[in-house]
Order: sequence, then C-alpha cells, then structure tokens
Amino acid sequence: MSDNYRPSGFGGFSFLPPVIKNLLIINVVVFFIQLLGEKIAASSGLTLSDILTKYFSLIPVRGYIAGTMANEIVEWSFYPWQLITYQFMHGSFTHILFNMFALWMFGMEIENHWGSKKFLYFYLLCGVVAGLFHLVLSPILSGATGPTIGASGAIYGVLAAFAILFPNRLIFLYFFIPVKAKYFVTFMIVMEFMVVDSANSGIAHLAHLGGALAGLIFILADKNTHADIKNIFKSKYYRTDKPFNPFGGVAERFKRNKADVEEAKFYDINDRREEEVTQEVIDKILDKISQSGYQNLTEKEKKILFEASKKMN
Repeated sequence: MSDNYRPSGFGGFSFLPPVIKNLLIINVVVFFIQLLGEKIAASSGLTLSDILTKYFSLIPVRGYIAGTMANEIVEWSFYPWQLITYQFMHGSFTHILFNMFALWMFGMEIENHWGSKKFLYFYLLCGVVAGLFHLVLSPILSGATGPTIGASGAIYGVLAAFAILFPNRLIFLYFFIPVKAKYFVTFMIVMEFMVVDSANSGIAHLAHLGGALAGLIFILADKNTHADIKNIFKSKYYRTDKPFNPFGGVAERFKRNKADVEEAKFYDINDRREEEVTQEVIDKILDKISQSGYQNLTEKEKKILFEASKKMN
C-alpha cells in the first residue's frame, strides 16, 4: 500500500479511504465467521468459534482456565499474534456496529490527513498498546483474566488523535447536540478512568485508556504532525539554558537595581551637552527602556536621559 495515497472525491476528500474500507470488510467477515462457527463443531468437543477465541482472542500471559465448555475443562494460553488478531474479533452485533461506526466517523478524516500507510500503522499500534495495557494492568487493578476481543482499544487511539488534530470540530450527539471534539473525547476518557476497576462489566477499560495514551504519544513523537498540544512543550517558559535557581528572579532584580545605582554615580552633572536634545530623541530612549530595560542603554543615552530629567526638575 502506497504512502503517497491522495484521496479523491469532494475537494479531494474520500468518505471511504482504502484502509478504513479494508478494516471494515475484515472486521465484518471475521464477525460472520464467528457467528457461523458457533454452529460448527470441531475437535475436542469445541465449536469453531471456541477455537477462534482460544487462539486469536487476547488471553492473559499467565494462562487462563476457560471453565466448562462442552463439559470439558480447557486451558488457554497467550500467543504473541493475539495482540493483532484480537482487534478484529467482536462479541456481538452492537459491539462491532459501534466500533466500526466510530472507526469510519473519526478515522476517515485522519487517514485523509495522514495518508493510508501511516494511518494503518497508527491504528494497529494503538491496538497493540491497548492489548499490552490490558494484559499487564487488568489482573492487578480490576481482576479481569478472561479473553478479550474487539477493536475498542485501537478506536480510542483514533478518538484521541481526532481530538488532538481537530479539537474544535463539532460532534453532534444524538444528531442534534453540538459538542467540540476535545470535550467529547476528554469526557469519554474520564469516564473510562472512573470505571476502570469494574471487573464484572465485561469491558476492557484499561485497553481503552492504553489505546488513547498510545494515540497521544504517537502524535507528540511525530515530527511531521502539527498539533496545538505540542505548543505546551515548546513554550519559552519551559525551556532555559540556565541552571535552576529558585531565588533567581529575586536575585536578578536586586542585582539590576544595584547596577543602575552604580552606573548613575559616573554621571557628571556639570557635563553640558552642546547640542540640544529633542523630545523625539528622549521618546526613543524611553521606548528602548520599556523594551529592554535601563541597563541596556548606552552611556550616551544614559547621559541624555539624565540631563533631560535635570531640566524637568
């Protein structure tokens, strides 16, 4: 797949770019295979759907005792490829419907913006990071140890990317309530934090958070992606070549005042200028003080200012 993909359609925008289209097709095909597999018996008394879940869903690394299926106790194990394959499996029609709708709604603009190759890499990476979050943290924080399926982790990465790239884009809840993307996605992520310890919800909340975090880090690390959030880390207030000194501001102020007083001692009050100083010259000196401070005046400018202040008194 070429990284030089350019969308076509209204103004060069594609409503069904190639990666989004292929992801939708693959997810739907796999879902129908899962449905058909529930009716097809396979070896060891398991159905085809059970075997798909056993080898391609995300299983905890430490192993998982599935319980009784076909009156047998079956031990399931983790395989590395599951970090990819679990993203294409779903548990119900509503599960795949909402995931695929969100993928199309938020992902199409990102793919149009980035190009197909970059978007595919981003999508799969978010899903992998989401799976790792679930594997490592879920047994500790929520006690969840069952098989995990679904594209939701990768979808949350897409949601995070959309909110970062297009923060003020309006999303219409229930088709008529406008909400900016940055607020909508922030609310979704906060809700995931609030229910992260729900062990019996049947939802891998930590995978959602992992996917969103992966989306954020990807954009921050990508030098070719411009986003307003990066300006926070580029602010001059966060960058300095000087060593940290908690009293630096106060010390600098006293040092500056002392220097100003010492410099004033060298002025000769009997030194009269032969040429008359105009108001325009004085105004320029005052402007320079306001921009860079008194200490940056030249000796000539300081003397001019000193003479002018004497005349005013």
